[in-house]
Amino acid sequence: MLILPADGPASGRLIADALTSDGPEQIVRAIAEALPPLAARLAAGRLHGDPEAIVGVNDSGDKQKALDVAAHDHMIAVLRDAGVRQVLSEEAEDVIHLSESGCFDVAIDPIDGSGSIGIGAPLGMLFSILPASDRGFLRKGREIVAAGYASFGHSLDFGWSVGDGVHIATFDEAAQSFRLARENVTLKPTASTIAYNASNERHWSAGLQTWVQELRLGKDGPRKRDFNMRWLAAAVGELHRILLKGGMFLYPADSRPGYENGRLRLIYESAPIAFLIEQAGGAASDGTQPILDRSPGGLHDFTPLIFGATDEVENLLGHLVANKG
Repeated sequence: MLILPADGPASGRLIADALTSDGPEQIVRAIAEALPPLAARLAAGRLHGDPEAIVGVNDSGDKQKALDVAAHDHMIAVLRDAGVRQVLSEEAEDVIHLSESGCFDVAIDPIDGSGSIGIGAPLGMLFSILPASDRGFLRKGREIVAAGYASFGHSLDFGWSVGDGVHIATFDEAAQSFRLARENVTLKPTASTIAYNASNERHWSAGLQTWVQELRLGKDGPRKRDFNMRWLAAAVGELHRILLKGGMFLYPADSRPGYENGRLRLIYESAPIAFLIEQAGGAASDGTQPILDRSPGGLHDFTPLIFGATDEVENLLGHLVANKG
C-alpha cells in the first residue's frame, strides 16, 4: 500500500452537501454523478474495445470517435432523467428536445480534447445551464445561470459555479462521491504561464505577434520578467490548470481558411469557460468584446477565445487595439 507523508482520512465536504436538489444545482449534481463511469471507461483505454474508432462526422466536419458518441448518449440519458427541457451538444447537429415541462436548457461538449483519446492526455467535459426559453440557445452567455467542467486526468475533478463563485471537487473512490477540494477559487490578476499553440504564430495578426514577441524576450524585453509556455491541446485541461495555478490561454482568430473566427465553439465551449473564469475574477474575450456579450448566429458558431488573468488579457487586448488595421 502506498503511504503518502500526509496520509489520513479524506477531507472536504461531499458534493451532495454543497449542492441543493433544486433548480440548476440539481442538474449540476446529476452531471457530477454521471462522471465516474465515464472516467472509468476513459481509464480502461483499449481494454474493452477501441475508444478512438471513427464512427461519424460532426457538424464542423470533425471526425467523431466512438467515445465522443458514447459520452454524448450517456449524458443525454442523464439530462433527460434530470428533467432538462432541451440540450445542445457538440455531437448533434440539431437541438435535442427532452421534456417540454423542463425549466432549464443545457449546452454541453461531452468530451473536450477528444483528439487525445487513447494517449493518456488530459480530457474533459464542458457544460452550461440556461433558463428555458423559446429563443433556445441563440442568446448571450450573460443568461447562463450555472456552468461547469470535468477534468479526466490522474484524478477526476469537477468544477462548477451557480453564480456564487467557482468550486472544485475531486472524486473520492472510497466514498463514491466528490469531495470539495477548493471553494471560491480566485484568479491572480497577473500571469506567468501562457497557453497557446506556437505553431500558429505566423498566421496571427500584427498585434498578437508583437505581444508574443515581448513575452519571448522576457526579462530582456519591455515586460521585464520571464514567462512560461504551456499547450495541452485541450481547453478544459487549460481551464483546470489556470483555475488552480493561474495563467492565461488563447486560441485567437488567424489568417488560415476556416480559422478566421477562431476554432472553439461559442455556446458549449467558450461561454461556459467564460462564465467560470469571470466567476473566479478573471476575464474572457474574443479579442474585441467579452465572450459572454457575444450573440451567437448559429448553434455551432466558432469564436476566438482569450481567457485567464485580467492584467494579461488586458495587455493582449491593448496590443490588438494599438495594431488594429
